[in-house]
Amino acid sequence: MAKLSLSKEKIKVVLLEGVHPDAEKLFKADGYDNIHVYNSTPEDDELQEILKDTHILGIRSRTQLKGQNLATCDKLMAVGTFCIGTNQVDLDQCKIQGIPVFNAPFSNTRSVAELVMGEIILLLRGIPEKNAKAHRGEWFKSAINSNETRGKTLGIVGFGHIGSQLCVLAEAMGMKVKYYDIENKLPLGNSEAMPSLEALLPAVDVLSLHVPDTELTRQMIGAKELALLPQGAFLINAARGHIVVIDDLVDALESQHLNGAALDVYPEEPASNQHPFETPLLNFDNVILTPHIGGSTQEAQFNIANEVADKLIKYSNNGSTSSAVNFPEVSLPALHDDLTRVMHIHQNKPGMLERINHAFSSQDINIAAMYLQTSGDVGYVIMDVNCESSDPIVAQLKDIDGTIRVRVLH
Repeated sequence: MAKLSLSKEKIKVVLLEGVHPDAEKLFKADGYDNIHVYNSTPEDDELQEILKDTHILGIRSRTQLKGQNLATCDKLMAVGTFCIGTNQVDLDQCKIQGIPVFNAPFSNTRSVAELVMGEIILLLRGIPEKNAKAHRGEWFKSAINSNETRGKTLGIVGFGHIGSQLCVLAEAMGMKVKYYDIENKLPLGNSEAMPSLEALLPAVDVLSLHVPDTELTRQMIGAKELALLPQGAFLINAARGHIVVIDDLVDALESQHLNGAALDVYPEEPASNQHPFETPLLNFDNVILTPHIGGSTQEAQFNIANEVADKLIKYSNNGSTSSAVNFPEVSLPALHDDLTRVMHIHQNKPGMLERINHAFSSQDINIAAMYLQTSGDVGYVIMDVNCESSDPIVAQLKDIDGTIRVRVLH
């Protein structure tokens, strides 16, 4: 096991928002003792104070690592988002500061797909309205607008990990599946790719959204798109809150153009379980509202905790950045016992590698192995070297114009 230039006892690990306890266990099992766990996101002033001396940070979807919060992170060397999304983090600024960000793109795929499949069944049977009336003492026994899934058409926007798994579940229930994705995606089973969103919308009974939060997807489902859905269709959004224009969805429900909807995400979400939840959709009996719980199963949280914590530990222990979402990806072998690993994060501009090599040669240091990868405007060079002391070479590397960060493992 490589020895960190900063001992594991001194590396401060902060886990926010009630990250699954297995993450803490993994860090402790690997020798990390300075671990701080919070069940929610501290207010901005407290959060900034916490981040001042944090080396490894774990968050979920609520904590915003942007602006002033990120500016205070002088010692931060890695971030793990214990979820799929990373839009709560300023990825570009993290890269500029030499901070790789890791997430869990696959671990809650099944959980989200199962939630959506369950909502499809409930919506097609008219269960939300019947359930709401029953809670008010009303007996609403009727087969009107109550249908089986078999033979109905599901439209999926975004045929990635979740969308494609939902396709498998839906076909197993006898549904026909059509999908649209901006990338060319091979169909699964008997699913059919559609050439455009406009071509998909009129052809479905249920529309389910599974796209990331980007400039292209924000408010992609508004009045125009909702009008293209057939009379009596259903909408499900378990992706990101800004994808659907809520006021337009309200209009489509009030006019009874849509028979119902299910949402797990919203443009504005409460900061914690203690804050109130507000949306104009509260007034509709035929709408399922869930508090952003698509990935909130014990299985998903366990898998996420293990996946993200493992990536953070590997980066801390040996510098590997495989599957980092904003950083040059390098998979590194274990460090040989008699070598020192020097990691240089720098601006990706001409002449940098020459200057780095010159620094080592001027110190008469033999390079046993070298690894290099770049990503946009950032480069990442790793040198395994023979040297008695790394202090002189570290000092010289830090003086190179364009250096962002230097780390050492012994």
